Amino acid sequence: MRKPKLAVWKFASCDGCQLSLLDCEDELLAVAGAVEIANFPEASSAVVEGPYDVSLVEGSVTTPHDLERIVDIRAQSGLLITIGACATSGGIQALRNFADVREFTRAVYASPEFISTLETSTPIAEHVKVDFELRGCPINKYQLVELIGSFLNRRRANIPHHSVCVECKRKGNPCIPVSNGSICLGPVTHSGCGALCPSYNRGCFGCYGPKELANAESLAAWAKQELEADPATLKRVFHNFNAWASPFKEEGSSHG
Repeated sequence: MRKPKLAVWKFASCDGCQLSLLDCEDELLAVAGAVEIANFPEASSAVVEGPYDVSLVEGSVTTPHDLERIVDIRAQSGLLITIGACATSGGIQALRNFADVREFTRAVYASPEFISTLETSTPIAEHVKVDFELRGCPINKYQLVELIGSFLNRRRANIPHHSVCVECKRKGNPCIPVSNGSICLGPVTHSGCGALCPSYNRGCFGCYGPKELANAESLAAWAKQELEADPATLKRVFHNFNAWASPFKEEGSSHG
């Protein structure tokens, strides 16, 4: 039987999520044996023409050329899966969406007139149909292997949807806001990191984006009342790795 064709695409990003796939090591050998890696510039210069059964897309749409590319990729792909915060919510570069990007280009580039960019950095789903979003900055490599395995076996992916708080409870971590008075986005953040930051006595930064039905407004109100968090702090906390993901975008913007 023909092996399914897998393609990996990069848009505006740091390549960290693609490296997570390469970091799978032993698991990657099993994946490589089950699929034909037809297009993966991070790993190989060999390219097999589409169409592709599965496309993994890392990065956000930031240029007019990106818009053209993602429409073409969608047309060539049976399933299109976005991986990482950049692809699912615009990434850290979406902070430019709250300001004038022309000011940034003038400050950074000697000849800003040569820079062709969009006003915003946006997730892939704002432009084409996405079949599954795998969150994280970077993604959890085991969740990625599980996702590819579910496709190969034609079953639903076993990707949990609970918050980071559940991971903290399982590891026996003390609650960061209660124990040391720090702001923690764990109650409203999608799990997947293994409660990495709280395990080192630091509040969750929200790397995996808002969980389903995240009540960011309630968390902010609690932090304001119990931790005396000021508006500037609350805005900074929510406008981070997933700044353009609702409800982080809305809650952060409500504080000035």
